[in-house]
Amino acid sequence: MKAPRYLVIASSLLLTMNCRSSQHAPTAGKGWQNIFDGKTLRGWEYDTTYWHVRDGVLVGEITPATIVKRNTFIIWRGGQSRDFELLVDYRISALGNSGINYRSQEVPDLPYALQGYQADIDGRNRYTGQNYEERGRKFLALRGQRVRLVEGQPPQVLDSLGGGRAALQTHIRPGDWNQVHLVVKGNHLQHYVNDVLMADVTDDDAANRKLSGWIGVQVHVGPPMKIEYKNFKLKTLN
Repeated sequence: MKAPRYLVIASSLLLTMNCRSSQHAPTAGKGWQNIFDGKTLRGWEYDTTYWHVRDGVLVGEITPATIVKRNTFIIWRGGQSRDFELLVDYRISALGNSGINYRSQEVPDLPYALQGYQADIDGRNRYTGQNYEERGRKFLALRGQRVRLVEGQPPQVLDSLGGGRAALQTHIRPGDWNQVHLVVKGNHLQHYVNDVLMADVTDDDAANRKLSGWIGVQVHVGPPMKIEYKNFKLKTLN
């Protein structure tokens, strides 16, 4: 029996709405904690050469006199995170390169160095939103990719998100404030920028994935730069 026309239309509309909503970050609710108080760097471990607080903002800065020879992080010492959501606003200089590391491990004998998943951020927005593994498997999902990871194989691209890399770049405001929202649960890792899904990873590589670790943010090897973060919030998921 053929379904009535109004049911077909309603079903199609519902499917379209569900597909669209899957591209946007979940609505924030209760249970968030501020992990940066806007006044001090209490609870964080860092190299004072590169990190400070100014006007309520966590600032990472490289000057001509303080060029780094390797990437350096400020690490939140409030506890290692497993399943969580993280919200933070950022603004980065035109030549800046940074990232938000999570479920990361410290690198032996290298102070303020992390190895692990990273929500990439850069001033030119070539990489912003992608999932990169610092000191590990490197590019896990480019912006605009839904990916599955399997041990010993290159990332398996399952789907294209939001029209692809270039289309998603239009949602990122260069030189202005943007918001990153990470949703990390089990082996499923989602990166949103300004409420738009940029990268989606299912990590089935049991030998190399990490299910818990430190959170930190980075200043990257390269020219003088500045990265600013504010409204740093974390919610633990059950």
